Amino acid sequence: MKIDTLCVQGGYSPKCGEPRQVPIYQTTTFKYDTTEHMADLFDLKESGYFYTRLSNPTNDLTAKKIATLEGGVAAILTSSGQAANFFAIANLCNSGDHVVCSAQIYGGTFNLFNVSLRKLGIDFTFVSPDASEKEIQAAFRPNTKCLFGETVANPSGVILDIEKFANIAHLNGVPLIMDNTFPTPVLCRPFQFGCDIVTHATTKYIDGHSTQVGGCIVDSGNFDWAAHADKFPGLVEPDESYHGISYVEKFGKQAYIVKCTTHLMRDFGSIPSPFNAFLVNVGLESLHIRIRRHAESALKIAKWLKTQKKVAWVNFAGLPGSKYRKLVKKQFDGPSPCGVMTFGIKGGRKASIKFMDSLKLIGIVTHVADAWSCVLHPASHTHRQLTDAQLKAAGIPPDLIRLSIGLEDPEDLIADIKQALAKV
Repeated sequence: MKIDTLCVQGGYSPKCGEPRQVPIYQTTTFKYDTTEHMADLFDLKESGYFYTRLSNPTNDLTAKKIATLEGGVAAILTSSGQAANFFAIANLCNSGDHVVCSAQIYGGTFNLFNVSLRKLGIDFTFVSPDASEKEIQAAFRPNTKCLFGETVANPSGVILDIEKFANIAHLNGVPLIMDNTFPTPVLCRPFQFGCDIVTHATTKYIDGHSTQVGGCIVDSGNFDWAAHADKFPGLVEPDESYHGISYVEKFGKQAYIVKCTTHLMRDFGSIPSPFNAFLVNVGLESLHIRIRRHAESALKIAKWLKTQKKVAWVNFAGLPGSKYRKLVKKQFDGPSPCGVMTFGIKGGRKASIKFMDSLKLIGIVTHVADAWSCVLHPASHTHRQLTDAQLKAAGIPPDLIRLSIGLEDPEDLIADIKQALAKV
């Protein structure tokens, strides 16, 4: 099936007389007749459900659809995109390990890595997404366990060369993890270019309507953990905390997600409610229509912004003059990578803030990738914890405005931007 059909019907095939929509299994626990049956579930000798913190049918069916869309073998939902990125790293790294990461990533993820995970003993080296292969290679150490980046950086809009990063990761015997939140699998499928693990904040385009906070991790099943057993003993060697199971030996290509479930989800409990998973699945049914409209309208508005005298600069990889034009053509299905762009107003930070405060239709919210067009000033909001030097490294100048184009008529959005510019 093509991806448009998978958005609607992937992951769930109701039988005769069963509900058309994925049911909400709003329950914490599941009843069994014998102690032995329950024991077999805990030992992973049988598949099934016994406690929603570990797994739930609504969650699993939604995760299965996202895995199908990405072309992966298995997936797990988490309670947020932050939890997804944390689990994706923690599933591979212990205290004393190291990660190489693109410097231009979402501010919350940067703080998670640079502050919180450092406190847990996991070190990070940040490299420019535009760095040469030699420069990226120089960041690797013997204890490096993965390479991390974003397909479209939030908010800078930088496009990562997935194939280049994947080749470097594999040369060093580690997987490439990519956050694919902005393009979604409709516009970009990182596994096709060598990526091994994908994460999502389902809060964004996948939901699309600001109704839930959630995340997802998808495994391609392509990385050979056993071939690098010395780097990933947690996946290959017996797990004494879970009945001595070797995840790779017992679960093969699904080892990474099973370990994430039985180890991290069991211990940290960052699982979404079944109702949130239901909302994610409803959003997925129209994703293929919505994301293309977002991207199409964004390109139209970005071109218009380029003609405005009060606009200092516009950064959108869909623009004909973008330095990422070749990568967009190679990695994305369509001329635009998503519906999010950045730009600055002549006059710097104060002018940008004045412009934002003058908008009437476009909302100032701590959100992005929504049906409702929204705007944000990262230096004042999502990235305000960063120093000026860190802002510069993250590709966020003080005047940068992040504009997320929604599903409204683009002409109405242009009219709102025009009246706000007139007040600067």
